Amino acid sequence: MRQQVTYLRVAMAGLLLAAAASWSNLLLVVMGRVIPGWTVGAGLFSVSLVLMGVHAARCLSADDWMPGGRTLPRVALGLLAAAAGLGCAAGAFSDFIGSADYRVLEPAGPDGCVAVVRETSFLKISDGEVYAVGSSGVAWRESGSWMADDMHRPVAEGTYELDWNRSGGTFRVGGTATDPIVSADLNPLDCG
Repeated sequence: MRQQVTYLRVAMAGLLLAAAASWSNLLLVVMGRVIPGWTVGAGLFSVSLVLMGVHAARCLSADDWMPGGRTLPRVALGLLAAAAGLGCAAGAFSDFIGSADYRVLEPAGPDGCVAVVRETSFLKISDGEVYAVGSSGVAWRESGSWMADDMHRPVAEGTYELDWNRSGGTFRVGGTATDPIVSADLNPLDCG
């Protein structure tokens, strides 16, 4: 019985982490590849569902789904599973509908700091975010964002500048006469 409760606790922790990862601006950089937060959330969500299935199978063989018949853990698991599942689905849908393109930009900055960009386009408007990712490979929030007209993707089309110094980096995007940058809120890149 104790091992069955452990399955539930690990599943609940996994669902909590999956919801946090999928609803946040989390990005991971692993061996030069970008992994969006919703993908991390989907992995944790899947593992948690397997653990919940193992728990259910073991409890069915013992003729008891929850120890003591408590409904609170069922409701909590259901709500966490719904939050994690919806977060993963929303992230995947956003990346799919906007044809998201993730890139690690060169050159790297001091102490292995890198700039990571996510660009999307939908209905003649292009959006982008830039993240500063330190040596841990984790970014929780964006350092800036921009919007461009006529689906112009500044990073994909090479109309951007990235400069590093000892204190951090400066990232700028540019448009063209026919594809201007409509708005930009770009802050210094700081991995510290």
